[in-house]
Amino acid sequence: MQKIAVIGAGSWGSALAMVLADNGHDVRLVGRRQEQMDELNERHTNVSYLPNIELPTTIRGYTGMEEALGGVEAIVLVVPTKAMRETVRKMVPYLQKAVPVIHASKGIEPATHKRISEMIAEEDASTNRISSITVLSGPSHAEEVALRQPTTVTVASADDEAAKYTQNLFMNQQFRVYTNPDLIGVEIGGALKNIIALACGVTNGLGYGDNTKAAIMTRGLAEISRLGTTMGAKPLTFSGLSGLGDLIVTCTSVHSRNWRAGRMIGEGLSMDEVLEKMGMVVEGIRTTQAAYELSEKLEIDMPVTKALYSVLFNGIDPYQAAEELMGRVKRHEVESLYRS
Repeated sequence: MQKIAVIGAGSWGSALAMVLADNGHDVRLVGRRQEQMDELNERHTNVSYLPNIELPTTIRGYTGMEEALGGVEAIVLVVPTKAMRETVRKMVPYLQKAVPVIHASKGIEPATHKRISEMIAEEDASTNRISSITVLSGPSHAEEVALRQPTTVTVASADDEAAKYTQNLFMNQQFRVYTNPDLIGVEIGGALKNIIALACGVTNGLGYGDNTKAAIMTRGLAEISRLGTTMGAKPLTFSGLSGLGDLIVTCTSVHSRNWRAGRMIGEGLSMDEVLEKMGMVVEGIRTTQAAYELSEKLEIDMPVTKALYSVLFNGIDPYQAAEELMGRVKRHEVESLYRS
C-alpha cells in the first residue's frame, strides 16, 4: 500500500483515484471546492463530474495541500495545463521528501510551447522535491474507467524505474498499463490529438459524415507525427496508445469534450459561447494555438491545425476553412506523412 495524493478532483482525477483505491492504496483526492470534498467524504460521490458513480470509501477528499500531502509517497497531477505551474508551486513546499510525480494532463503551454513535464521540472528546479516525472496517457474516458470497463494506457518517463513504479501503482484487471521510454512522444500525442478531435467535431457540426472524419483523423495523425518527431519523439509511439489509440477515442466519442466543443463551433457558436456552455476546460483550444505557433517556428506543414487555428483565433468561417483544406496543392500520400 502506498500513500498517494491525486491533485485535481475532476472526472479524470476522480477516476484515477478510483483505480488506485481499487488497488489498495491510501488515496487523498485534492480539490478546490469544500462542498465537493464534503460530498466525497460523506456520500462517496462526485456528482458534478461522475454522476451515478459511487467512489470507494477509502478515498478521502481534501482542499488543503498541507494536510493532504503529509507523508505521501507519490503525487498524481490531474489539473489543466494553465493551472499546472501554480499547482506545482503550491505543492512542493509541503513535500517532506523527494517523491515521484505522475501527471495525467494533456496540453502544451501556449506562451512557452513547453510540454507538461518540462513545466513541472522548471517549477521544481529550485527545491528538488520531485524525484522523477512520469506521464500517464492513452485512450481512456474517465466515465468508462469509473465504470471499471477494460481500458489500456501507457506511462512514459526518462527514468525507466519510475515508469515501472507507475505501472505497478495503477495496473489491475480492468486497467492495463504499458511502459514506454518516449516521454516526448507520449506527451505530444496526448496533447495534439485534442486538436484533431476539435476539428472532427467541427466537421460534424457542419453536417459532414464519416468520410470527412476519417480524412481529418488520418491526416491529423500525420501532422502529429511530423511535429513530434521533429521535437525528438520516436515515430512508432504515434502508432500506439498515446497516438492512434487516443486519437480514435477522442475523435469518435460523445464523451470527448474537445469533440463536443468542435461540434458546437461547426454549428455556428462562437468560442466564448462554447466555453460557457461546456463549463469546463477544453485543452484542445489552447493546444491549437501552441501547436500552430510551433509549426510556424519549426517550419512544419500542419494544414489541419492551421485551418482550425484560423477558425478559432482569426474568425474564418469553418466552411471556408474546409474548402481551403481540400483545395491545397497536390501531394504524394506516403511522402507527405513525413514532410510537408
